[in-house]
Amino acid sequence: MKRAFYLLVLVLFTSVQLHAQEKRATGWIFGPSVGYQYQSGSFLKASAWGMFALNQSQYLKLDGGANFTWMMDKTTVIPEFGATYYLNNVAVWPFLKGEITPYTATAKAGIAVFNLLEFAAGYGFDINTKKDFKPIDGFTFSVGVNIPLKFHLY
Repeated sequence: MKRAFYLLVLVLFTSVQLHAQEKRATGWIFGPSVGYQYQSGSFLKASAWGMFALNQSQYLKLDGGANFTWMMDKTTVIPEFGATYYLNNVAVWPFLKGEITPYTATAKAGIAVFNLLEFAAGYGFDINTKKDFKPIDGFTFSVGVNIPLKFHLY
């Protein structure tokens, strides 16, 4: 009787594991994010994002938003589009990110803690200097908080 019980538990455990491995990640995670970035000056970043799974451990996040700054005695709002490629989905997610605005293109690398808190550093290239504004280029670092409104991909 005891052997039959252990055998039943083993069969159930194995079938649950096999079923879990068969699941494919589908759907989107989405939400708002806020952050701070320094690149030739300080920026407050606000955006909306959507993320989907490329496979079981790699994700792609697309975001669009605005950078708010006070430079050269002016308040300026700069639109931005970004794409982030997460290399795996363990507690600390390494990532590569590209951001583009009408004035700069920036490449970053960083880490995210459960994709909720992100730290990144990189370099931006000036592509179009805004009239009566300084060039936004050079070394950059940023910290951001992602707020997921949908918590899973299944």
